[in-house]
Amino acid sequence: MKRAPLAAAFAVLLVLGSMSEGIAADGAVAAEERLLGSADEEARYFACQPFTREIAASGVISGSLDASLAEAGVPAAAMLGAGRALASVIDDRQIHAGDRFYVRYTQDFTLKGAPIGVGHVLWAELRTAAKGTVAIHRFRTRDSVERFWLANGQEATPPPMRLPLEAITISSGFGLRADPFDQPPPAVGKAWAMGGPKRVTAPPIRLPPTLPPGLPTGGVSLSGSQSNALAGFSAPPFAYGALPAKQRVAPALFLHAGVDLVASVGTPIHAAADGVVMGAAPNGGYGNWIRIDHADHLSTVYGHLSAFAPGIVPGTAVARGEVIGFVGSTGRSTGAHVHFELLSNDKPVNPMNSLEFKAAQLRGPDLDRFRKQVAHSLDERAREMRVSSTGL
Repeated sequence: MKRAPLAAAFAVLLVLGSMSEGIAADGAVAAEERLLGSADEEARYFACQPFTREIAASGVISGSLDASLAEAGVPAAAMLGAGRALASVIDDRQIHAGDRFYVRYTQDFTLKGAPIGVGHVLWAELRTAAKGTVAIHRFRTRDSVERFWLANGQEATPPPMRLPLEAITISSGFGLRADPFDQPPPAVGKAWAMGGPKRVTAPPIRLPPTLPPGLPTGGVSLSGSQSNALAGFSAPPFAYGALPAKQRVAPALFLHAGVDLVASVGTPIHAAADGVVMGAAPNGGYGNWIRIDHADHLSTVYGHLSAFAPGIVPGTAVARGEVIGFVGSTGRSTGAHVHFELLSNDKPVNPMNSLEFKAAQLRGPDLDRFRKQVAHSLDERAREMRVSSTGL
């Protein structure tokens, strides 16, 4: 009679032991699956793998370009880079209702068809009444960098720097020139026959191959004793007018370390690139003067301003294109303009020849491959249009 409870207790222990062994086994299997993967892991992996599609969208602009693209199904995120590239060649004000667009882009999807990630525009085209057809194409050059390029092989993204005025008219270039304040006065007190006075040309004197030792080459206009460093040298034959021989002396030359850009007083002046204002104050012959330091040891200088823009003081960070001041004729100036300099390691260079202001251009094998890519893209669109119109 006393053995029955003992047998029952033993049976319970056996059941509990087998359950704990089962739980331990299940835990071991789960741990193994976490470490090595389960039998259906591969199937689940492929079920989650994305795939990429190329999608084309086209239409007629009604309202804004962004709204028209969104209505056609082009993701806004995909158009960010392409929009910046298009903005470098066409202004929003040149895009009107009735203009047409075509965009081809790639998009990743899950197996169930849900879009994932950010799409990438392969190429885009605008057919406008104001500016004709403008197209950009994504292309990878031999340096393995993908950028947008115009159909002619010119880079579509803006160059590193821009000139400080919207409209550019150069009144005086970079290099040696005569001081405009030291020019001989016009002859007066005598009436001349039709056609004006007889022009007298001073005999030419050859310039030295290099500047004389000690001539300052920094970003300043030379004046006074400094300008006399070249007093013995003459520009190419120079017409003086009918002046007494004793007044016909060769003009002094000095280094014009920038370019003069003509504009009316009050015209906005824009920062050439992102940078930090290092100086904004009256500065001798420069008049109201601004200096901005940029990346890569580059600086820009702006002179003869009528006024500074609000907030432009030393230490202020400015963005490319930001208005920093206004055209004037302060300092040693003969008329309204902005004197603009580009300095590399504090040495002046000609901004009109600098690559900082020029868009890159494809050449050689890259240009050949790019042209083939553009031709293939146009053929692909033509095929799509044939299929759409015929249903084949």
